[in-house]
Amino acid sequence: SSNMDLISYVPRLPQLGETLHGTTFSMGFGGKGANQAVSGARLGARVSMVSKVGDDMFGKSTIENYARCGVDTEHVLVEAGASTGVAPICVDPEGNNSIVIVSGANLLLTPAELDARRALFGSAKVLVCQQEIEATTTAHALQLGREEGTITVLNPAPASGPLPREVVSACDVICPNEVEVAQLTGVAVDSDEAAVHAARKLLELGARAVVITLGAGGCLVAEGESVSRVEAPRVDVVDTVGAGDCFIGTMAVRLARGDSLVDACRVAVRVASVSVQRRGTQISYP
Repeated sequence: SSNMDLISYVPRLPQLGETLHGTTFSMGFGGKGANQAVSGARLGARVSMVSKVGDDMFGKSTIENYARCGVDTEHVLVEAGASTGVAPICVDPEGNNSIVIVSGANLLLTPAELDARRALFGSAKVLVCQQEIEATTTAHALQLGREEGTITVLNPAPASGPLPREVVSACDVICPNEVEVAQLTGVAVDSDEAAVHAARKLLELGARAVVITLGAGGCLVAEGESVSRVEAPRVDVVDTVGAGDCFIGTMAVRLARGDSLVDACRVAVRVASVSVQRRGTQISYP
């Protein structure tokens, strides 16, 4: 997914029906897929983005940004007459945020366009997918990755309910946060025991491994019967927008380089902890 982030910094997150005066406004490049791609490229990985943007000023600048960040843009398609995705974001002084996504051209990427790029899937060590495009296209991408022997990673965000078994079972790693895993499994993650229970439910659906990101609490990694907790360093948080994407992009890079999943998550937690100490999304990534 490729979006333009429209970020308002506010004294607190608004209540229903409330209008607030913000303090600062900025625009930045975003979309979960875009953020994860840029995060990986900044760590020195060779990254190709498969996405669709509109033929508008946001689409043009998005492609230019990918190129500046070292992401291959050959497979970023432009849809005539469509708008590029946007994401209005509010951020409070503690770094908490609320986000609305208007997907635009992201929803127009088709399974057939993925089939035309099967060779790309086969050449990749890791495939990372999200849920900001059509669900059928995401499912098809995961299946292509599985057929081509690529490590498949799904960040099921935004989550709106349980996923079909065939989608979960196509994941080598499924990586929700604590809110998303509750929507996927019906288990409220209010303790380590609850997190393990939620992870087990996803493993029972066929995922080979589950990583639940826990914000300042680090993450929980479940593989088979093994469960590990990776703690995050304590830092002064400025802005949490995009931190989860930074984590996933880093984790993917480390998996591509041969790390175990737990070791990959240890590095990812540290890198994401650096990103939350800076304002912005992609610009905060080390």
